[in-house]
Amino acid sequence: MTMMQDVLQSEGTAAVGVVQSREELGILKGPGRAAAIWQRPSSPDFQRWIETLNPKNLPSARLVLRPQNVMETLSELCTAAQTPEGEHRQHLINDISALAEVFCEFMSAPYVRLRLDLVTSNACRKFHIDALTARLVCTYRGTGTQYGLSADGAEPSQVFTVPTGAPILLRGTLWPEKPASGLLHRSPPIEGSGETRLVLVLDPIFDLEEER
Repeated sequence: MTMMQDVLQSEGTAAVGVVQSREELGILKGPGRAAAIWQRPSSPDFQRWIETLNPKNLPSARLVLRPQNVMETLSELCTAAQTPEGEHRQHLINDISALAEVFCEFMSAPYVRLRLDLVTSNACRKFHIDALTARLVCTYRGTGTQYGLSADGAEPSQVFTVPTGAPILLRGTLWPEKPASGLLHRSPPIEGSGETRLVLVLDPIFDLEEER
């Protein structure tokens, strides 16, 4: 089941939409769609666990991996961070691994650049479009990614926030459909709030030569 969340129109560009799906992210390939949000049922127990965990016990990394190696690598990262063992830790590992596989299949990419960032400042606070084909972002802890439409590159007049735990798949400037959508996004400004976000970012890697 899919539905349009925000149909955004910009003069001089194609109509762009942010679509929501309860089943999959392939709807991003539809015409005039700049981003897709995967609506997923959240687990209150998992959310309480990850929101109250000491940030020093949250895994973080920046790696390039084959999707089938993500689960083992995440297990090692959690062990290194002394993430408490149990069903919630395993859920986090399983979910990130599953998203990496889905994303690589969607993008037909043999590798994924995986970033698992702990964010406490206003990182990437300026609205922008990524200079790549597409990017998947999922905030597991804290405030989700923000987005809005801009006709001229200025800050959007209306800003929306992706729900915590919901992956958003965003088209970048290298997406083949033209013209560019004008949909911008940013990390939410949280500096000074005491908030710690745990953010997963997945980028497609088609050739390891890109990393050299």
